[in-house]
Amino acid sequence: MHKRIPFLALITVLLLLMAVSFCGCSEVPTSNETPREEGIKVTDMCGREVKLDGPAEKIVAIGPGALRLVCYINGADKVIGVEEMEKNNPTGRPYFMANQDLQKLPTIGPGGPGSEPDAEKLVSIKPDVVFTCLSLEQAKADELQAKIGIPVVVLNYGTLSCFSEEMYSSFEIIGKITGEEKRAEEVINYLKNCEKDLNDRTKDIPEEEKPSVYVGGVSARGAHGIESSYGKYPPLKAINGKNVVDETGKEGSFSIDKEKLIDWDPEILFIDAGGLELVREDYKKNAAFYNTLSAVKNGEIYCLIPYNWYWTNIDTALADAYYLGKVIYPDQFKDIDPAKMADEIYQFLLGKPLFEEMIELYNEGFKKITLK
Repeated sequence: MHKRIPFLALITVLLLLMAVSFCGCSEVPTSNETPREEGIKVTDMCGREVKLDGPAEKIVAIGPGALRLVCYINGADKVIGVEEMEKNNPTGRPYFMANQDLQKLPTIGPGGPGSEPDAEKLVSIKPDVVFTCLSLEQAKADELQAKIGIPVVVLNYGTLSCFSEEMYSSFEIIGKITGEEKRAEEVINYLKNCEKDLNDRTKDIPEEEKPSVYVGGVSARGAHGIESSYGKYPPLKAINGKNVVDETGKEGSFSIDKEKLIDWDPEILFIDAGGLELVREDYKKNAAFYNTLSAVKNGEIYCLIPYNWYWTNIDTALADAYYLGKVIYPDQFKDIDPAKMADEIYQFLLGKPLFEEMIELYNEGFKKITLK
């Protein structure tokens, strides 16, 4: 007679067979499998896909604002060459003032709006990547990349403003390429928090309770007089201010008909420090004109720090926004000390408090002034 296998023994054998089967399925992959792709791949602000072998340790930034964006993302120490325009005019741009060693670096081209990059000089210093704000044209970026054999990554500020999604995307690109993704996220969050704070303080103020404001002497590729203004002036827009020139429907820098200022008769007058001396010279010649303005008669004239210099100095524009708020809406900004706020902004974005240097540079800043 055949002996019957005990039930428990049969179960044990089956469990052992199943265990062996599972082990066979979890073997370590063989070396014939496709290796994981290495390097970094980004889509730049032209929609171009750009690949790098790894995090960039040597970088250059060309065109209006590119170097500034890199400095905000802790990239100054990795920069190995600087445009001539940056080095010849180092003041008024906080990112350069905070990183003075940039002055000692090799020159990589002329720089300036509309300039052509110097391919030979870019190749000679062998950067891992070239960040550029010179053009948003894909063909030009592709042409430069093909010519120098170095990855070219296009950045974009968006509009001339304190905040834009294009700028935030540019920060993310810089962070990914340089290994500073955490810093990029911190900068984006900081700027978004400032935007929300400025808006929250002022969004519920009824339009009829807002003082009318004119910003004059606005710097635009140089100093200008009282006629130089700005439609949808970004720092004023950030606090929902009533800008009298917005009724023109124009946006950006432009000159007004001087007589229109009498028609508008703004309650508060802000003068860009870059154009203040020209305004004062004009006052000496045309005091009667200025003295008809309510803001002049009531002593409501204040000074702002210029923020457009080789594109937008985001830090200074933000500082101006908080100062505008303090003057126009003192109750909503009673907790703000504009000088301390400016230094907080400079410290966070650039690692150095620069307010005193900025006002010393322009001889004026964040105070009530006279035109005499």
